Amino acid sequence: MLFDSHAHIDDKRFDADREDVIKRAAEAGLIGILNAGACMESSARSVALAQRHDMVFAAVGIHPHDAKDAADGDYDQLAAWHSQAKVVAIGEIGLDYYYDLSPREIQRQVFIRQIDVARQLNKPIIIHDRDAHGDVLAIVKKEAKGLTGVFHCFSGSVEMAKEVIKLGFYVSFAGPVTYAKDGKLKEVAASVPLERLLVETDCPYLTPQPYRGRRNEPAHVKYTAEEVARVRGLEFAALAEAATANTKELFGIVL
Repeated sequence: MLFDSHAHIDDKRFDADREDVIKRAAEAGLIGILNAGACMESSARSVALAQRHDMVFAAVGIHPHDAKDAADGDYDQLAAWHSQAKVVAIGEIGLDYYYDLSPREIQRQVFIRQIDVARQLNKPIIIHDRDAHGDVLAIVKKEAKGLTGVFHCFSGSVEMAKEVIKLGFYVSFAGPVTYAKDGKLKEVAASVPLERLLVETDCPYLTPQPYRGRRNEPAHVKYTAEEVARVRGLEFAALAEAATANTKELFGIVL
């Protein structure tokens, strides 16, 4: 019983075999896939996927890469999508100072405005944080009081993970935790309280071992879960059960 807590199966790289990808996920034992929006167009696709497939749920949001294209009316549309039961979060949103595809000040403004939408809706947020730990934490501390959510594809330190959890957020691990060189990330995965831990693919990106170098897909989340279980000294079934329960609890999903 696994739940891929963060995927992008609306991506064009799945256009040729999307139905087969979802079928393989179910055959691999997944009970759910949360498809995260990255712009208004992909958010719309995410909502449509959730409408068509029982095991797919949707988050809607504007990724920091696309912050420069955000328009005032977009925030009303993000809220309107939440009238549908299977739209469960605002995301993915946040800051990306690695690529800087949008000016940093605009990234911060769009991040804050989407947090405000989540507050009005009382919905969790899915946070993208790449090379922007300080600013992300500062904004969450100031603007997201009373909210919960997840730092997806976590890349911070053990100390940052502790701070994130104190703020009421969850920590999610993706394929990089399976890479041999990511010893620090394995340390974080071993330290996060089990009740605050999620697993994800972020597919089609960040493919875990042994499929690294190929397109990622939800069925591969088991490799991430297996590695997290290994570094924690847990049975795989126990880790899978806990991560799935946490995902359902965070996003208010009843299956």
